[in-house]
Amino acid sequence: MQGTVSEFDAATRSGSVLLDDGSPVAFGASAFDLSGLRLLRLGQRVQLETGPDGTVDKISIPTF
Repeated sequence: MQGTVSEFDAATRSGSVLLDDGSPVAFGASAFDLSGLRLLRLGQRVQLETGPDGTVDKISIPTF
């Protein structure tokens, strides 16, 4: 699923994403750490991978 970064705290490496349907989804530091990214910007488009329990396991930048 994809969404737009609505919050990101570089100190805690956590934040939240607004999905295309407007639903907010929070992510923790472990999901950000798996991304290989160093920073996320507000409004940046991201792709989320979720686990069986619905928590965000990984964040990535969608490619064309």
